[in-house]
Amino acid sequence: MSKIIGSLMKTVYSVGNIPIDMKQKRLDPIKAQTKELKKLLRRASNTSFGEHYNFEEILESDNVLDTYRKNVPIFDYNTMYKNWWFRALNGETFVTWPGKVKYFALSSGTSEASSKFIPITNNMLASIKKASLRQILAATKYDFTLDFYNKGFLMIGGSTHLQYNGTYYSGDLSGISAAKLPFWFEYFYKPGRKISKTTDWNTKLDEMVKKAPSWDIGVLVGVPSWVQILLERIIKEYNLNTIHDLWPSLSAYVHSGVAFAPYEKSFEKLFGKPVVYSESYLASEGYIAYQVNLNKRIMQLIVDNGIYYEFVPFNEDNFDEDGNIKQDCLSLTISEIEENVDYAILLSTNAGTWRYLIGDVIKFVNKEKCEITITGRTKQFLSLVGEHLSQDNMNQAIENISNEFHVEINEFTVAGFRNENSFAHHWYLGCDEALDKDAAIKRIDEHLKVLNDDYRVERDEALRDLYIDILPTQAFYDFMENTAKIGGATKFPRVLKGKRYEDWKDFVSSLNNKR
Repeated sequence: MSKIIGSLMKTVYSVGNIPIDMKQKRLDPIKAQTKELKKLLRRASNTSFGEHYNFEEILESDNVLDTYRKNVPIFDYNTMYKNWWFRALNGETFVTWPGKVKYFALSSGTSEASSKFIPITNNMLASIKKASLRQILAATKYDFTLDFYNKGFLMIGGSTHLQYNGTYYSGDLSGISAAKLPFWFEYFYKPGRKISKTTDWNTKLDEMVKKAPSWDIGVLVGVPSWVQILLERIIKEYNLNTIHDLWPSLSAYVHSGVAFAPYEKSFEKLFGKPVVYSESYLASEGYIAYQVNLNKRIMQLIVDNGIYYEFVPFNEDNFDEDGNIKQDCLSLTISEIEENVDYAILLSTNAGTWRYLIGDVIKFVNKEKCEITITGRTKQFLSLVGEHLSQDNMNQAIENISNEFHVEINEFTVAGFRNENSFAHHWYLGCDEALDKDAAIKRIDEHLKVLNDDYRVERDEALRDLYIDILPTQAFYDFMENTAKIGGATKFPRVLKGKRYEDWKDFVSSLNNKR
């Protein structure tokens, strides 16, 4: 029976993948994006937002893309919420998208203290489902056995329990999406609805560890840090050598949220067989990209699925030193971008976001194929004095020293501050092995000077001092738990600023006092 089901599933996936593969080869991203914007504008033309900004007139213009960016201002969360979304939260219909918004995803990201309420419409849920299927279909290109297609999908995310206040449901995006799972996927979905609804993360971990022997998992999905914690606990609980002793069919891991490179060494120790890694780019605001070629660790932008993109060069002309966007900034269409340039993304979507700054920074590695990598977040670049240090730079430097010193560094963060008459960076590394901190900070500095010319120049000028603390990896997770930031969908910020940095310093000080 297993072989019959596996054969049927692979056939369905393969047949479904044919038009998608052919479509990707012939799809013109410029035409696709123009079509998406016109479709969005038409659908929302009778909303309060569409009437206020004259969507119908924009549609009648000779150049819709150019008229749109001239007539509609750029929004961040605060301005979108204050001017528009609060009305949808209060139950008003046809605010920024047709109909009533029944679901709002709660999102705090890694740099904001309070929760954001991101509207999730039925149209957006359909787009997310469509993109998720496309990524699954990509697996048919690889020589998995028929039996693989009958295995479980363990999806480690936030709680699927939704709060209802009489007007709308709110909760983690994974909870909202789980409520709309296709009926046929229930057979494969783990940990199942009961455990997924658990709101306490530690309780959820305990329940997953208990149920692990009864599952036959083929695919893992989740943020690397929490997936690693779960696998380590299962291996310890059942005295295994690797997770493949329990789940021999585990063949693929779909990760998102943070760069995977710092975690790769740790995962290799958890696996007893080769596992295909696949990256996805699913934000609360929409499904933006996924990895098409599993041998090539870059993602392809989804240009024909309910999202219209604009790209703002991430530089001092368009952003202030705190990562806030300037209203007179230059935004580019997909036809105007260049390769290997950092861009902040603006989204206009079928959830009623318009020219919305999502906060992520990407670069195109292949313009023709719309292949991208995530290089950081607008609020998590470090540029006190013009050093323009990106998360991509940081990840590469940490990966380099991890290889050089033969240690695992799964978590790290860095903060910048004024130090008397100059400026300084303070690094915090999560490492459970012996690591000479003086040697580590010296090599980090040397690598960053090679990776980033601006950093190299400023190290000779205003950025005079570097500091480092080596901490147990668990300290990073304990801090998140202490600040109510624990869970399958959360991740530790790579750059600390403001109150979060002050809280972190107090936390580290308390740890040092206990030693």
